[in-house]
Amino acid sequence: MSHTAPHAHTQPAPRRPLPGAPRRTGKEAVAAAPPPGPCPAAASDEPELACLLSAPGFCMAAAAAAAAAAAFRLARSLRLRPVCGASRTVHAVCFPVIQLHTTGAVMRVSQEDFEKAKDQLKLLKEDPGNEVKLKLYALFKQATEGPCSSPTPGMLDFVKKAKWDAWSSLGSLSKDNARQKYVDLVSGLVSSESSSQVKDTTPDSKHGYETLQVTTTDNITKIMLNRPEKKNAITTQMYREIIQALEEAAKDDSVITVITGNGDYYCSGNDLNNFTNIPPGGIEKMAKDAAILLENFVNHFIDFPKPLIAVVNGPAVGISVTLLGLFDIVYATDRATFHTPFSELGQSPEGCSSYMFPKIMGLSKANEMLLFNKKLTAREVCAQGLVTEVFPDRAFQKEVWMRLKAYANLPKNSLALSKQLIRGVEKEKLHAVNCQECELLTERWLSDECRTAIMSFFGKKSKL
Repeated sequence: MSHTAPHAHTQPAPRRPLPGAPRRTGKEAVAAAPPPGPCPAAASDEPELACLLSAPGFCMAAAAAAAAAAAFRLARSLRLRPVCGASRTVHAVCFPVIQLHTTGAVMRVSQEDFEKAKDQLKLLKEDPGNEVKLKLYALFKQATEGPCSSPTPGMLDFVKKAKWDAWSSLGSLSKDNARQKYVDLVSGLVSSESSSQVKDTTPDSKHGYETLQVTTTDNITKIMLNRPEKKNAITTQMYREIIQALEEAAKDDSVITVITGNGDYYCSGNDLNNFTNIPPGGIEKMAKDAAILLENFVNHFIDFPKPLIAVVNGPAVGISVTLLGLFDIVYATDRATFHTPFSELGQSPEGCSSYMFPKIMGLSKANEMLLFNKKLTAREVCAQGLVTEVFPDRAFQKEVWMRLKAYANLPKNSLALSKQLIRGVEKEKLHAVNCQECELLTERWLSDECRTAIMSFFGKKSKL
């Protein structure tokens, strides 16, 4: 929602730095501080893009592409004409409660309202994410200094380039209009944070998770991906929390374990902000650490001792799809889609999909998904054997959970031992495949081909 300020005629706002920004001398513009490391940041406004880097790793191209995409999304979300000339209006998915005033006459806001918005921004408890930070930065600079006139930073200076692109994309937007949009955006953030303070109070809810809801009831441990406003895009923190949840579920008294998503998506893949913070060791260190995390993550699915069931409540992308071959049963709503567009970005499969998909679906159908990026419907994937059964969306939750509760009444040890007998034969093979996939991905993330493919992909998207 937006905040409408009273009419006022004021002098142009003085040049003030963003809250927390470093001060610079002379006539140089004051720059906002770069994102302070990993945070619960926004997923891509085109959810499928969030998966495309396929694992919690990083390559130089990923940072450049994420920065360029974030800057372009800023222009589109403000409904301004992008540099490429497209004028299509796109609704951002990151903060659905934020609706900027872009039609009709824009109300002028007073300097007092502007200063108040800056103060409110300091009081936010949750990091709004890098995309919103770029919007705030660009609107603040436009409101205080007018159109961007500073020289273009180098392409490899990702943070400065993203900020420059965001500011430059506002074009000739007047200071008054930029001030109004800044106030509206801050007001929306405050309202969004206030409305999200409701906590899960279910008696059997397991606490200690920020990105998941983990509950055990009726002999079922349910691990729910819980970032619905980001289409359940997976952050590095979520990877670690899923590992922890699987370890706890393996030892508790439940009979079966279920993984599902909160909201309209099952999972949109990786959060792009996984790739924007380079550690002191550099890109090579980040790629190596990401591969270690990914291999450990997938190993927990390979070794999980109880029946593991995926309840795919909506579209699934990237690693959330490739892991499905390691589940014992996969139920899906008929509105779900399945997409693994790795080669489009010069990357390679993970989650043991390079082995499990051809085994389950047949080589030709697996190649369509893993090599040629084909998106399949739930019915198509079910016909190929990756999904166990598809349900009409209107009855999906009722039908699936009725069936799961019946399964959970079966003898616990019998189910676990039977799974061990069925799955144990291939465990050694799956661990070897997982290791090989992670080694290849490390090479891919650092390759020139990967960088070129990513830049080409986002270049195509920016022209839509």
